[in-house]
Amino acid sequence: MRGLTRVGKRASDMAFNAGGGAINWFPGHMAAASRAIRDRLKLADLVIEVRDARIPLSSANEDLQPVLSAKRRILALNKKDLANPNIMNMWLDHFQSSKQDCISLNAHSSNSINQLLGLVELKLREAILKEPTLLVMVVGVPNVGKSALINSIHRIANSRFPVNDKMKRARVGPLPGVTQDIAGYKIASQPSIYVLDTPGVLVPSIPDMETGLKLALTGAVKDSVVGEERIAKYLLSLLNIRKTPLHWERLLHRREEFDEDPDDSCEKGSRGSLRRRQRFNNSDALYVQDLVIEVQRTLCSTAMEFTGNLDEDNELESLIDSQLVALRKVFRIPHKPLDESHGPASKKLLTLFRSGKLGPFILDDLPDKQ
Repeated sequence: MRGLTRVGKRASDMAFNAGGGAINWFPGHMAAASRAIRDRLKLADLVIEVRDARIPLSSANEDLQPVLSAKRRILALNKKDLANPNIMNMWLDHFQSSKQDCISLNAHSSNSINQLLGLVELKLREAILKEPTLLVMVVGVPNVGKSALINSIHRIANSRFPVNDKMKRARVGPLPGVTQDIAGYKIASQPSIYVLDTPGVLVPSIPDMETGLKLALTGAVKDSVVGEERIAKYLLSLLNIRKTPLHWERLLHRREEFDEDPDDSCEKGSRGSLRRRQRFNNSDALYVQDLVIEVQRTLCSTAMEFTGNLDEDNELESLIDSQLVALRKVFRIPHKPLDESHGPASKKLLTLFRSGKLGPFILDDLPDKQ
């Protein structure tokens, strides 16, 4: 990972970004929400700042950091199931060495939420003795999973505490900006602990292209603001610079060995028989699995056949264009004369990446040790 420092910076500086302009998405509700969040932060006894585990630094709202750093705070790196676990441990060490309480979690996992609640109680131990009512505030940029986290906390808290109040669940959606108001949820009694969910808020001006593209790639910024093809090219530039497609070769080889059945018979219980039955049943899961393998194989073969110099940006962009052309065939996108856009292929590639089907990734580089 250390040898790949500034990979994202090089990818963001490439020519396909030249005409794209700065990436800024700050609709009206975000301005109002930012003011409301700042007002309520003054009353919060603890802040859970949710970030995307794939971009532990880039998913921080820099405008709020001066206020957040002065509060009791827990960094919750959500979507850890989509992040490289080995590098994730290095990030946890980094934050803890900076005296920052940090936990990686999956908002849909009961074990993760129980660990988070335990840390919340630990951080509030002194305040519990002094105050009858405590306020925990959940903040973060769009689409890091705040509402999913709130819903899981509420569900587990209801099983742990005798809370009579029937609270509404937070609205959850796949698009950034679904939560557009601020609502409170009671999660415990004696003392009463309330959790405030807040809408995802970005800074009015994203400081640099690299940060903006990472936020777009992980879904914090709407695709329509940046353009799906531009985001997909950024993803492919990262994968190729890191030589990820070449690393897939060994994995693909192992899969092929597993799929091969030396006994060509249809004997009941054989591995070949099982896979044939699965294919016959047209399993959606198997279709996605086969599609992912074909995408990885295509990106791997195009990278291996490439004879140019990946250190040259124009040659890297040539490889990326050839990969998007090849992916059109994989995704069975009909060719239209005079249509050289890669929008449909880009959309499908981004869906596979964001769902973790292409593997676990962390896009931010660890800061250099001082």
